[in-house]
Amino acid sequence: MEEEKHDGVFTHHEDIDKSHRDVDGHLICPAELAGLSAEEYSRLSRTATLKMDLVIMPCLVIMYILNYLDRQSIASAKLANIEKDLNMSDVDYQTSFAFRTAILYSGSQLGNAFGGLFAIGILELDGEHGIEGWRWLFLVEGVLTIGLAIAFAFILPNSNQKVLGLTALETKWVQWNLESDLGQQDNAEEGTAWKGLIMAIRDPKTWLFTGILYSTYIVGTVSNFFPTVVSGLGYDRNKTYGLTAPPFILCVICMLINGFHSDKTKERFYHIIGPLAITLIANIIAVSTLNIAARYLAMMLLPASFYAASIVILSWITGSLSQPAIKRASAIAFINSLCNTPNIWGSYLYYSSPRYLTAFVVNVAASALAIAFAVVSRIYLGRQNSKLDRGVPVGKSGPTDAQIANGFRYIL
Repeated sequence: MEEEKHDGVFTHHEDIDKSHRDVDGHLICPAELAGLSAEEYSRLSRTATLKMDLVIMPCLVIMYILNYLDRQSIASAKLANIEKDLNMSDVDYQTSFAFRTAILYSGSQLGNAFGGLFAIGILELDGEHGIEGWRWLFLVEGVLTIGLAIAFAFILPNSNQKVLGLTALETKWVQWNLESDLGQQDNAEEGTAWKGLIMAIRDPKTWLFTGILYSTYIVGTVSNFFPTVVSGLGYDRNKTYGLTAPPFILCVICMLINGFHSDKTKERFYHIIGPLAITLIANIIAVSTLNIAARYLAMMLLPASFYAASIVILSWITGSLSQPAIKRASAIAFINSLCNTPNIWGSYLYYSSPRYLTAFVVNVAASALAIAFAVVSRIYLGRQNSKLDRGVPVGKSGPTDAQIANGFRYIL
């Protein structure tokens, strides 16, 4: 792919501000970039990418960590007697937890990893100024999250044309790099948001990817109740909090490795079903025994496997439902909103400690279903690529004419 881009660097174009496309619909590199040598182009790409990473990634990672600290606070609060203090039943607790989780649906597993450890320290404030420990938990983490969110609002860019610190040439490269990856320019005049939603709903790929992600997120609801599930191993509160950290530290490592290797090899399918197969095995272990070592092994494997699969699923979605822009935006929003609903109803599965039989039986079925949807998606996209190779029309749900003209193929 890099070779193809570098070939394109030497293609000049006069009217770069109006279009990056010739009469046949092929993308043309902007003149400012076309005049660069291969070495200059490579240096520009590294510099622009590094600047974007330094501006955007720290903000997002911190926000994700705080997001998951907030979510873990509710799970941790259960072990700190929130139900007793507020006279809540199990159903009351699950309902308040579920709706907050549905809103705060995304986040970093570092937040999960350190949420329990953070709780150990803050809950030592129990009784200070007449405030219960679990209230201190919400106060400290809530103030921290809101304060940093306000600051980050002035730092994070609204588009790739307004990234803090990028020069005009670096901004031009960022836009060109995105266009060449997608096979066409984003065009805000392609239609309305409603039209984009209709296009997304009519696309079979939307429903196939929804099936994979929805099934995976059903299993993912276990992370919302992780301290509660781990407490079923029989340890005291602080040891339980401590035991919640290692699975999510392993999770971060596995996510980074799986995501990096998937991008490097430009392969999605095996990077999804491999982790999901481990998820299936871990749930079978969890439902089959009360042995402490075996169940903690399952707890170690679960987040690492289903989150490692999730990040590749999301990449597969954005790459396969990429154009037109209105369809991409609508499809991603539709899939995300629908697939996070297990955070609401899934919370009602975690009862009957310590086995949580219903929850883990459902998770076994969901893991198998996610693998099945991934297999069907792989077959469907493979057939679409075969049609594109033969020049056979793929219908309205396929790539745009501009993408086809630029040799677009689905990553499998």
